[in-house]
Amino acid sequence: MDEAGLSARAAADQLGHAKVSMTQDSYFGRKVARTGAAAVLEEIATTPKKSRKDGGKRGP
Repeated sequence: MDEAGLSARAAADQLGHAKVSMTQDSYFGRKVARTGAAAVLEEIATTPKKSRKDGGKRGP
């Protein structure tokens, strides 16, 4: 239903789910979001600790 472009509400109605969240959690996949987080994590993983902007410190 997700791949066919059906809305979560329409799918929930067809399946008899009272809550759309039940349908979304069970039958709809998460879309890939391009948040930029992957690039940040890659930078952290590949940058030597001494040359990081924060001086290699982690946390507050």
